[in-house]
Amino acid sequence: MKALVLTEYDHFQYQEVPQPSVGPEDVLVEVKACGICGSDVHGMDGSSGRRRPPIIMGHEAAGVVSQLGNQATDWQVGDRVTFDSTVYCGRCRFCRQGAVNLCDARRVLGVSCEEFRRDGAFAQYVVVPQHIVYRLPEALSFEHAATVEPVSIAVHAVGRLPVALGDTAVVVGSGMIGLLALQALRAAGCGRILAVDLDRQRLELASRLGADEVISAEDGDVAAEVLRRTAGRGADSAVEAVGIAPTVAAAMRSVRKGGAVALVGNLSPQVDLPLQTIVTREITLYGSCASRGEWPACLEMISRGTIDVGPLISAVAPLKEGASWFARLRQAGSGLMKVVLKPSD
Repeated sequence: MKALVLTEYDHFQYQEVPQPSVGPEDVLVEVKACGICGSDVHGMDGSSGRRRPPIIMGHEAAGVVSQLGNQATDWQVGDRVTFDSTVYCGRCRFCRQGAVNLCDARRVLGVSCEEFRRDGAFAQYVVVPQHIVYRLPEALSFEHAATVEPVSIAVHAVGRLPVALGDTAVVVGSGMIGLLALQALRAAGCGRILAVDLDRQRLELASRLGADEVISAEDGDVAAEVLRRTAGRGADSAVEAVGIAPTVAAAMRSVRKGGAVALVGNLSPQVDLPLQTIVTREITLYGSCASRGEWPACLEMISRGTIDVGPLISAVAPLKEGASWFARLRQAGSGLMKVVLKPSD
């Protein structure tokens, strides 16, 4: 089969590779669409330590069941499906409690690190265990279905927060996850949503997707502006979708006393925390990793338009052109959001 392989850091080759073997409980999926994740773009140079060549990346995908293991009885050849990016064991204590994102044996598709290596879906075929596979709603396109993984991350992050009907929320960072989070916040009942970013184009898109107000981080102190717009009280909650020290601090300073912050961005492995602000204002921090069972609901939300992913897809291109699209995504100011690659084109 053909695959886009990271053969060395910052270098891709579109080449022939062996088709993956199918285990007893596995499903072989013919990939119809696979999105390029920001973690792939940030990790392809070796900086994250989680994309060690050679590796077939890609974990945001949808396709058609092509072959079944002899114990994969939940599916049929021809089923239109997507699949979780997290390969969890289903047996450890966390899995038994439903916290599959915290699985002791957790593996991630398209990731190669010190602990494990698992090829992903920038290929004609990918093999996954049947228990992480989900059926697509009939009207949902493969391209839109390929966005369910980032949608699930945003929905999970919002689900970590104690959102009440009519709350005011701030989304710090209007990239892919932030723009999905603001739509999830609306669906969760928030009455007022403020979106923050440096990029004016992203803020315009945030307004189109449901943000009531936008704040440009270039214009000054974000937290001070949030406080000004909330009569000095602050927002009830915030989603931090960047993961660097200034944005984390801005999110924490933007919420009211007793407020809550979901931390889903993780560009920096370590940041300083405004400890006194957190302690004296009793701010609750919620770490948010991947998702845990939100996929069926997210597929329905995309299918119904409750979460609109169409405006977030910047381009759909052949997999063989993947290297050039990775290069464009790395360019500052490219204006690209989500690029979906199709092996069949």
